[in-house]
Amino acid sequence: MDLLPNSVPLATKLRNTLIQYHSIGDSEWRVAKKTKDATVWRKPSEEFSGYLYKAQGVVEDVTNRVVDHIRPGPYRLDWDSLMTTMDIMETFEENCCVMRYTTAGQLWNIIAPREFVDFSYTTSYEDGLLTCGISLDYGEVRPNFVRGFNHPCGWFCVPLKDYPSHSLLTGYIQTELRGMLPQSAVDTAMSSTLANFYSDLKKALKT
Repeated sequence: MDLLPNSVPLATKLRNTLIQYHSIGDSEWRVAKKTKDATVWRKPSEEFSGYLYKAQGVVEDVTNRVVDHIRPGPYRLDWDSLMTTMDIMETFEENCCVMRYTTAGQLWNIIAPREFVDFSYTTSYEDGLLTCGISLDYGEVRPNFVRGFNHPCGWFCVPLKDYPSHSLLTGYIQTELRGMLPQSAVDTAMSSTLANFYSDLKKALKT
């Protein structure tokens, strides 16, 4: 079990990594799934043997409210159908924390429940916000869970230029689920999970 890292250099490195992902050209991405709410693309990850996923869609709400529903806090657990528990383990400052959360089984429980411990950081980006995270080897693994690992991931949320009351939400996710899983099951689950994330989020913001 590692000690907690110094939050400032970790936050800076994480932000820079996400901005680098955000600048990857369209030609490097392959469409994985399209729904009315979002498009999901993927490309091979440079962090591990799986994929880096990109998801994008328009959310009909202002940037601050959208990000408040995504980042660690009271809203996320209420609407995210995949997340089953969430605890803030450490808080460094208002926009920086370590959280532990668990996810439900997926694909008829081919993918068993997972536990993650993530460093989370929210910061300004252009006219909007970026909320990003990376997993840490920290804390004991709970019984009956497999500890997954999130390589650098995050959500950019910026107001639409012509409709500032709407936001363009773009996510970059590369989750190593670990455990003995067929890669095809992981790929199916990731694409569906990201598409569902948008539809669940939109429903939550309307209430």
